[in-house]
Amino acid sequence: MGNTVALVTGAAGGIGEAVVRALAARGAVVAMVDRNEDRLEDLAEQVRDSGGRAEAFPADVTDSAAVEAVVEQAEQRLGPLAHLVNGAGVLRLGQARAFADEDWATTFAVNAAGVFFVSRAVVNRMVERRRGAIVTVASNAAGTARVDMAAYSASKAAATMFTKCLGLEVSRFGVRCNVVAPGSTNTPMLTALWDDGAQQASIDGVSSAFRVGIPLGRIAQPQHIADAVVFLLSDQAAHITMHDLTVDGGATLGH
Repeated sequence: MGNTVALVTGAAGGIGEAVVRALAARGAVVAMVDRNEDRLEDLAEQVRDSGGRAEAFPADVTDSAAVEAVVEQAEQRLGPLAHLVNGAGVLRLGQARAFADEDWATTFAVNAAGVFFVSRAVVNRMVERRRGAIVTVASNAAGTARVDMAAYSASKAAATMFTKCLGLEVSRFGVRCNVVAPGSTNTPMLTALWDDGAQQASIDGVSSAFRVGIPLGRIAQPQHIADAVVFLLSDQAAHITMHDLTVDGGATLGH
């Protein structure tokens, strides 16, 4: 991946940050996109201190015009994008029958529309060059029903199928599109929701929520997800497209 340019959304978050560090460590130049400008600047400095290169491009992925502008800026400053990682995401919990309109709209704006806006902006440039690889970070909840997660699950299912359909359309141009589906991962988005015993409950399972545990007996670390993302972007995955790689310790029993 040396001397290639990658764009990562949600770069200030747990999985996004891990992806940035993993790509930079392998020689990629990383365009980091997130709304958290301060965190992006801190991370860019840390990457540079480690011998890598990453630059901050603050933007809101729910704003189509802003997305188009930031992708253009990234290519002008860093060069043609070879890789895209759709890592931006939000998690709003609640029973489907009582879910707030605003929470539903926000969930889909980030998790589904954001993936569409960024992927469209990037893939149109990749098609012209007849090369590129895209990975969308979705969720194992996209294919397994979860209590209190109707909006999140539905939005991630939308992002998953969009990415696969996009992959089908652009495969003839040499562009690959894949999905990584994490399970419970030790990130601020998840840990902010934990109360006493919640982590162990995720590992052991919760029968009242119809949720099995994690057979490997541990919560994933962001690096586990980043490793899967990097693999699907790499030449080692050159003949893989429209694939959904689940990284959940067996929590969805291989489905």
